[in-house]
Amino acid sequence: MKKNRSIFVTFVILALIALVLWLSQSSNTFRRTISDFALNDSSNVTKIFIGDKNNNSVKLTKLSPGKWMVDDKYPAQKLSVELLLKTMVGIEVQSPVANAAHDNIVRELAVNAVKVEIYQWVYRIDLFGVIRWFPHEKLTKVYYVGGATQNNLGCFMLMENSSKPFIIFLPGFRGFVSPRYSPIEKYWRDYNIFKKTIPEIASIKVDILADPDYSYEVRNNGKNQFSIRGLSDHAEIADYDTLKLLNFLSGFRNLNYEALLNDMDKARKDSILASQPFIIISLTDTSGKTKSIKTFHKKGPDGQTDPNGIPLPYDLDRLYASVNDGQDFTLIQYFTFDKVLRPKSFFVKDNPKKR
Repeated sequence: MKKNRSIFVTFVILALIALVLWLSQSSNTFRRTISDFALNDSSNVTKIFIGDKNNNSVKLTKLSPGKWMVDDKYPAQKLSVELLLKTMVGIEVQSPVANAAHDNIVRELAVNAVKVEIYQWVYRIDLFGVIRWFPHEKLTKVYYVGGATQNNLGCFMLMENSSKPFIIFLPGFRGFVSPRYSPIEKYWRDYNIFKKTIPEIASIKVDILADPDYSYEVRNNGKNQFSIRGLSDHAEIADYDTLKLLNFLSGFRNLNYEALLNDMDKARKDSILASQPFIIISLTDTSGKTKSIKTFHKKGPDGQTDPNGIPLPYDLDRLYASVNDGQDFTLIQYFTFDKVLRPKSFFVKDNPKKR
C-alpha cells in the first residue's frame, strides 16, 4: 500500500512540475514566437513544407536519419536537405525592420514570400529531456521568407500571425539564405540514375541502336565470374579484358544526370524522344529490379567543328537522356557517362581501342 502511495505522490509531483513548466512557457510564447525563427534541434524534424504564391510547392519528408523523400515520390539530395537544416538551426535575428520600411516590407512579403512549415517529433510533457511522455508529430514553426536586404547579407522573415518582420542573417555566411528555401521540386531531387556496386549487379545490357553488332550484355555469374555476349549474334567474348570490364562495372557506382529538363518546350522534347535513341543501358540488380536510361544525341552548338573545320552534327560534351521509366527528361555529360557508353569491341583484348 505504501509503495503504491509513493508512486502516486511521485506522479502527482511530476505532473505539477510539468504543468508549471508548461504555464511558464505559455506565458512567454508571444514574446518569443515573433522572432523565434531558429530551431534548437534539427534531428527531430520530420517534415518540411515550402510553398510560394505561384503554386510552386515541395514537401520534404524524413524516412530515417539522413534519408529524405521529395513529395513522397523521389529521393532527396542529402546535401541540400542537410544544408537547409543547418540553416534553420543557425539563422539569427539581426534586428527588427525599421519603422520607416515596415509597411513596404510587409507588402513585399505578402506578395513574394515563401511560406515555410516545420514539423517536429515532440513530447507533450518533456522534463529537462529526462522524462518524456506522449510523443507526437507537431507543426512547430510557420514563417515567411522574403527577399534580400539592400546589402545582400540578410533577408526578411515574418512569423505567421505576426505583423513584425525581422532581418535574418546566418553568422559566418556572406550572403542571404532565401535561395535555400526553394519551393521548386526539381532542386531538391537526387540526380542519381545508377548507384550499384559490382556485387549488386546481376546484368547490364548496352544496346547501340545505330550499330547492333556493338551491342552486348554483361552477366554476373557469381564468384567474381562474368560473361559478355553480343545482342545480335549471341556470341560470347571468350577472352575479354578483365580490368576494362571491372572499370566498366564500377562506373555504375554513382552516375548522376546534370540537369532535369521536364519543363522543356513540349514540342521540342517530343521531337527528341521520337528520334532514334543513341544508346540504351539497362541494369538489373540482384533483387531482379531493372532500371534503364535511354540516351539521345544533342545538337551541337553553332560554330563547333572538327580539327578540319567541318561542322559537327552533335554536341561533344552532352547528351539528352530519358530516365525513371520515361518520367524524366534529363541532360547528362559524356565526362560522367563515357566510362559506361562502351561498345562490345572495347572489351576485346586484341583490339582494345576499336570503337
